Amino acid sequence: MLETAVALLLGHMLGDFILQTGAMVAGKNRPAFLLAHVGVVLLATWAALGFPLTPWPLLLIGISHFGTDLLKQRYTARRRARHRPAGFAAFAIDQAAHLAAIWLAASLWPETWAAGLWSEPALLERLPGLSRLPEAMALAAGVIATVWAGGYAVQELIAGLRLPANPETDTSLPLGGRMIGRLERLMILMLVLAEQPDGIGFLIAAKSILRFNEISKGDGDREASEYVIIGTLASFAWAIAMSYGTNALLHALRAG
Repeated sequence: MLETAVALLLGHMLGDFILQTGAMVAGKNRPAFLLAHVGVVLLATWAALGFPLTPWPLLLIGISHFGTDLLKQRYTARRRARHRPAGFAAFAIDQAAHLAAIWLAASLWPETWAAGLWSEPALLERLPGLSRLPEAMALAAGVIATVWAGGYAVQELIAGLRLPANPETDTSLPLGGRMIGRLERLMILMLVLAEQPDGIGFLIAAKSILRFNEISKGDGDREASEYVIIGTLASFAWAIAMSYGTNALLHALRAG
């Protein structure tokens, strides 16, 4: 069952955060774009499972993903009509619903992984390294959840705090904040997986020193500093939670 759940999880992470284009995100209010997104999720999930001839898990994932995204899109549209961001709660509930569907599908059809190509005895005999594929999938899903999903989570959390950019005084690199956040979360994941969580403290201290240096030179005001601190702490908290979750999943696969 766990191997099936991991493959379903990777398919979801790929479809929702890596393979989903900007056009799909912007056009989700139109059924064609939403169906295209669900189709990408299902293709990624089917490939992760090893192309099994078992339609029921994919059917459950497809219907639940379509319904969940449709409800989220309608909620987001109502919030935007009131000039309010969707917020972190909408993101969290949306992802929780997807994860619940994944767990349900894996519970109802736990043999799906065994019916796929990646667990074929003949293929495993020729490529024994494939027996470690579920662990590689868990690690890949963990990286996506930590680095990319974390970016969306933090963005939604601080959406209401976003400061308007001033082109005359804003000298930051284009997309620099996004890249810094991704690197921070990736480093935290690496530290946790390497069983060196103490290094996270040094990472926090280094960023705090850099930010203090900027403020002391008069390059930032109180509002901007609070904005950065909130975003940094949220990013670190998300990364630590996802890192330990990934580590626990890897240990469960190895124990099984």
